[in-house]
Amino acid sequence: MIEFLQVNFVPVLFAGLLCFLMLGFPVAFSLAATGLAFGLLGIEIGLFPEVLFQALPLRVIGIMSNETLLAIPFFTLMGIILERSRMAEELLETVAQVFGPVRGGLAVAVILVGALLAATTGVVAAAVISMGLISLPIMLRYGYNRTIATGTITASGTLAQALPPSLVLIVLADQLGRSVGDMYQGALLPGLMLVGLYILFIMVVAIVRPKWVPALPAEARIYVQPNGSSGHRSLLGLFVLCAVAGYFWSGVHESIMNPFLGRETPAPGDETFIMSTTVATFLALFLAILNRVFKLGLISRLTEQVTFVLIPPLILIFLVLGTIFLGIATPTEGGAMGAVGALIMSAFRGRLSFKVLSGALESTTQLSIFVLFILVGATVFSFTFNAADGHIWVEHLFKGLPGGQMGFLILVNILVFILGMFIDFFEIAFIVIPMLAPVAEKLGIDLIWFGIILAMNLQTSFLTPPFGFALFYLRSVAPRVDYDDVVTGKRIPAVTTSQIYSGSIAFIFLQVIMIAVIVMNPGLVSGNITKVKKLSEERVEELMNIPTSDYGADAWPGTDSTTPAEGATDPSDPVKW
Repeated sequence: MIEFLQVNFVPVLFAGLLCFLMLGFPVAFSLAATGLAFGLLGIEIGLFPEVLFQALPLRVIGIMSNETLLAIPFFTLMGIILERSRMAEELLETVAQVFGPVRGGLAVAVILVGALLAATTGVVAAAVISMGLISLPIMLRYGYNRTIATGTITASGTLAQALPPSLVLIVLADQLGRSVGDMYQGALLPGLMLVGLYILFIMVVAIVRPKWVPALPAEARIYVQPNGSSGHRSLLGLFVLCAVAGYFWSGVHESIMNPFLGRETPAPGDETFIMSTTVATFLALFLAILNRVFKLGLISRLTEQVTFVLIPPLILIFLVLGTIFLGIATPTEGGAMGAVGALIMSAFRGRLSFKVLSGALESTTQLSIFVLFILVGATVFSFTFNAADGHIWVEHLFKGLPGGQMGFLILVNILVFILGMFIDFFEIAFIVIPMLAPVAEKLGIDLIWFGIILAMNLQTSFLTPPFGFALFYLRSVAPRVDYDDVVTGKRIPAVTTSQIYSGSIAFIFLQVIMIAVIVMNPGLVSGNITKVKKLSEERVEELMNIPTSDYGADAWPGTDSTTPAEGATDPSDPVKW
């Protein structure tokens, strides 16, 4: 028996964890209990030294002092404050008025608002519940197909997992040992492409099945001009003007920002995009304020409403993502600024009360403790797992796979997709990713690219039955019984659970397509990450072989620090001068 355990310790370890989970114990405690129990068993059968667990307290203290994880409570607090300040309600109402007059416009509005909420809140529950309460009754009122309506809401709510400042990206960066800023930069373009794919799907539905996604009737459009016009021409004119201003800034960005930042390298594309958008945003805000103060009539009611509703979240996005991409702030500092910005925004709207603040702080504390306990449990489990050379066992498990990198990526994505049907993304990130990361690195896979692929895959876990959390969130706010609509007076049938589940299927396929696109095109991720110049191997070897007398204090006679080392002829050489 002892010999069997010594040979098969890692598989038995996993079987023990599965038993704890099947008994219904919380994941955090199951991980810790499995790690400790099998650690003691390993000591008893002579697999580990007795002093093994002396290093465990240092691991736990290391988790407590990890500054990267501070971003989680900051972004969570920001999201909850914004959700309770009713920003989502105003955004949905306004954007729906912009796109409502065309078929599928309401669904497009939900997707765009979902993307904006994702870039400001980073919390799936807040986005899905807000849009379920606000947009679902409107979609049902005007005859939207049930599966399209529910699928659009749940899928757009999960964009908070793929778009920065996603909590998933923070956790994955920590587990993969990579920079959160690099993860954010790498995720930006794939996340925006996924938003575009959702919108393209709605456009196809509007063409193929126009009755499924009807336009808003004339009586539902509330920002009409006194002469009866919709105000869309004015909005288009302002958009073109801002786009021109943003394009002009992109042309002069480097000449202005490089001296300001003390940089000689070309500006990254994401930085230029963020700053161009910021310039365009402030131009729109300036014109809207000018129009309102002096009653100039330059822009329509719709244009003015769109400007004043969109500007606050866009400013918040710049505070968070803009400062991170510009290199002014770390992700943790960006999260802190975002939380402060959300508090200020809520206060200006008159919606920041003691009750709201205390409730937001309580929810933030609960989520942060939840994450921390899982991380501590996962650390105890991985401690025993690594002590038993589990990473080598996993490596041998994947070694025989055909296809090299591609075969590994396909199998890992299938594994994560299936696990996402049953367990939470935090649990997958803390249990599975530490085992897969060393194998991926040995296969030569860029871990940022690997992390973005997994983040996109983990996003599907919110939509896949039977335990898709976004489906549960929408079920909690969707009407369970037939009701009379307050506007039209019509009898609206209840939304069934099967309609919510079936609505997610098409969007799961879209996400799988996006995962495949990222796997086949690594440049979508790596092309957006700021490259840091590194010394060549030859230069490193040259520096390693330089005698110590050629640099440092010993190389300078006396105390004159301006005297070059013996034999130095080039003042630009930092090693000898």
